[in-house]
Amino acid sequence: MAVKIRLARHGKKNAAFFHIVIADSRSPRDGRFIERIGSYNPNTNPATIELNNDSALQWLLNGAQPTDTCRRILSYKGVLLRKHLQEGVKKGAITQEIADQKWNDWVSEKEGKVSAKKSDLAQNSRNSKKAVIEAESKVKEARAEEIAKKKREEAEKAAKANAEANAEVVAEVAAEPVAEPAAEIESTEGEAPAAETTETKE
Repeated sequence: MAVKIRLARHGKKNAAFFHIVIADSRSPRDGRFIERIGSYNPNTNPATIELNNDSALQWLLNGAQPTDTCRRILSYKGVLLRKHLQEGVKKGAITQEIADQKWNDWVSEKEGKVSAKKSDLAQNSRNSKKAVIEAESKVKEARAEEIAKKKREEAEKAAKANAEANAEVVAEVAAEPVAEPAAEIESTEGEAPAAETTETKE
């Protein structure tokens, strides 16, 4: 029976996660499986991988063939390296102590890289949030400046209109007294001939 190490899909349409399973190569993707050895969630950053390394190693040594994605997952978790080291021990190329030492060194180095990546992602997230806040504050300041400018322009227009209205009122007020003396002169001229006629009659 051909045995494969592959992924079984679960979850929602746009938020799928996967179980890492040992299954017969002839069974459907989400069908029957022999054993579940872990899970893989690509929705997080970095991706969350839970894997039973010992069980995966045993299945690999027994001849199970991983799919491309599962091969990358096993390589990321170091299972393929352990398989390579164990084959070297079986052939007598290295001792078990050297294999274990190489494995432990690789694990510590990998954990350091993963923790560094997580810290970098956290720092980048903080920086991106800070940049977004700064951009929003700049937009807000520009909007407030535009509103203040419009208010100043409206106030200037209103002040100009008031000044023009006041100037018209002043001009009208200044023009009215000039017309009254002319009327008085006309009335005095009309009264003078009347007085002369009365004197001539006497």
